[in-house]
Amino acid sequence: MALKVAFQMDHVSGLNIAGDTTFALMIEAQRRGHVLLHYTPERLSMRSGQVTAVAEPVKVADEPGRHYALGPAEPVDLGACDVVMMRQDPPFDLAYITTTFLLERIHPETLVVNDPANVRNAPEKLLVTEFADLMPETLITRDPVAIRDFRREFGDIIVKPLFGAGGAAVFRLREGDENLAALLELFAQTFREPYVVQRYLPEVRRGDKRIVLVDGEAAGIINRVPAIGEARSNMHVGGRPEPAELTDRDREICARIGPELKRRGFLLVGIDVIGDYLTEINVTSPTGVREIARFGGADIAATVWDAVEARRAGGRHQ
Repeated sequence: MALKVAFQMDHVSGLNIAGDTTFALMIEAQRRGHVLLHYTPERLSMRSGQVTAVAEPVKVADEPGRHYALGPAEPVDLGACDVVMMRQDPPFDLAYITTTFLLERIHPETLVVNDPANVRNAPEKLLVTEFADLMPETLITRDPVAIRDFRREFGDIIVKPLFGAGGAAVFRLREGDENLAALLELFAQTFREPYVVQRYLPEVRRGDKRIVLVDGEAAGIINRVPAIGEARSNMHVGGRPEPAELTDRDREICARIGPELKRRGFLLVGIDVIGDYLTEINVTSPTGVREIARFGGADIAATVWDAVEARRAGGRHQ
């Protein structure tokens, strides 16, 4: 059964296809014969309760520099689509949140992946705190006194913005680091929201594992090792991907959080695990699918579309 699938995403021209999960999902959807539409979030509209987007038909090819071809743009009733893949990158700001309100009007008659209301209500660095016993010690605040006390207690900490993504503005501050006051002044001027403060995990030198879950089940894993002299493991800042296997602790974490992720309609999720600790649950635009496949892991894009097709096969209200 061919599905009509609209991808709400950053413009396809800017994708780094070698590691882009959205592109992997597009390639697999096209391989299955689904009809693909492409639009960017600013082309989303609602009038008299009808949610539309100015979208182009899109064809994709796994060829750097020649990876897409767009047809003519025209208004599309998203309520008449079978699936909308909400795949624009954060920041998780009011512009992002507004798209969830609009897409909520068509879900679940049109299946939106991931469920827009639950994405809005479960910011990634807050959702994870519902499983506090699986996490390192974590403080969410913008109170500089509380942050200083936290560092005094644990000695070595990570400070990052609550709604940040991709490793942006993530700082490690050891005990005695004289930059703490200046950094907190900068954060106070830059961010209106609280910050996330966590005990630094030295196990990160062995890697920060990305585990991808589909419909609440672990589907694949990749390890990301920080570059020398870098506290962050994100691959776009020099983190080195390497193959990994799920440990018993990884399986325990997935078993704990999986049923709740599925209940909330999070079909595709990426979690971060350092050592024995869960550090983030990524539900906005999780990545890692192509890296996992490149190192001989599962074809998670196919698993995602198996799950989507199973839901659509049950009818538009499934």
